[in-house]
Amino acid sequence: MAKVSPLMMAPPAIFAGLAALFFFGMQRENPDELPSAMVGRDAPPVVIEELGYLDSFTDADLRKGELTLVNFWASWCAPCRAEHPTLMQLQDEGIKIMGVNYKDNAQNGADFLEELGNPFAKGGADPNGKMALNWGVYGVPETYLVDGDGKVLVRIAGPLVQRELQNRLRPILDAQ
Repeated sequence: MAKVSPLMMAPPAIFAGLAALFFFGMQRENPDELPSAMVGRDAPPVVIEELGYLDSFTDADLRKGELTLVNFWASWCAPCRAEHPTLMQLQDEGIKIMGVNYKDNAQNGADFLEELGNPFAKGGADPNGKMALNWGVYGVPETYLVDGDGKVLVRIAGPLVQRELQNRLRPILDAQ
């Protein structure tokens, strides 16, 4: 009987391991979405600078007993324009939204909100991206739903459009 070298078994074993990893990765609810370590944990600290056109918010604003959205946005961000009507709709429904203007010029941010409307109850600037880094933001826009105790319930990477609202946020909002 011929002896099989362990090196000959390595490629099929590596292939089988990768195939299993990919298979189980594709079984997630949304295989395109990047996972977030923040979901289920307390929201990271709010570290923002004041903007002249928005009242500033703090950690305490995320722990007032009501659901709150924290939206990272920028005037230079095209997908932020795409999500803006949904944010305005949520504001009209009485949902509290805190805006974090990410690595943006303050005047450009003010012009953006003047043109499209201001959906934010409060907000601030994150000019160096420090707060975004602590929250695990990959890029703007990103939105986090935080419960009344300051715990992150959902993270939406990319624009918060109607599909995301109906499939991911609406069930939680309607249950409250």
